[in-house]
Amino acid sequence: MKKSEEIKKSIADILELPQDIILDLPKITMVGNLQIYVENHKGILEYSTTRVRIYTKNGVLRIIGKNLILKNIVVEEIVIVGEITHIEFMD
Repeated sequence: MKKSEEIKKSIADILELPQDIILDLPKITMVGNLQIYVENHKGILEYSTTRVRIYTKNGVLRIIGKNLILKNIVVEEIVIVGEITHIEFMD
């Protein structure tokens, strides 16, 4: 972690601020295995009905499943629905 990121993390801890906002980290919320919300993304790298790859500050988030659909895409948020079977971060 860079020194500036360490300082931001320390400030977030001291002031009890959300680290995802201060450090520009992705925030991922799942509803069962049927829906996933990804906030603070940097763009979509790949999309098919079985795989979605999303670029984030932490690397690439890969979502594997069946019948995946991009339900909503805005500047900071993506909503994916379908049968999600696997999620992982890749460098």
